[in-house]
Amino acid sequence: MNPSLLAMLAVVFGGAATALQAPTNAKMMGAVGSPVNAAFVSFAVGTAALGILAVLLQTRPDIAASRALPWYAWVGGLYGAIFVVAAAWGVPRLGVATTITLMVAGQLLLSIGLDHFGAMGVPKHTISWGRVAGVAMVVGGVLMVRRF
Repeated sequence: MNPSLLAMLAVVFGGAATALQAPTNAKMMGAVGSPVNAAFVSFAVGTAALGILAVLLQTRPDIAASRALPWYAWVGGLYGAIFVVAAAWGVPRLGVATTITLMVAGQLLLSIGLDHFGAMGVPKHTISWGRVAGVAMVVGGVLMVRRF
């Protein structure tokens, strides 16, 4: 199978999982009393699952390489926590589709800037009218999902 196609399918699957994650964590929020508690449970289950997967795959971290990482490489979990709390809080108020489309719009708005400047070590992809139009269409999609 083409590696790019496999990567695209994996990312689509990951995106679909976030659509499931939002209402799942919203349901958990109702039971545990807050979006922060729901995120805590979500991350505890995720950490356990990743621990099991690491043991099964016999992965070994490269400690020396880890020490050389810039500070921002260590805070990815913080971004995930913000995402999970926002989704758990947003779904009961906005619905799944609006919450997810707003999240995608936020991801695209920031990612187009990260790409343009090559921030955080990502390859540079200059902003173009086509890229701006694509992001604008997603933002327009947010408005359509919310209003119609």
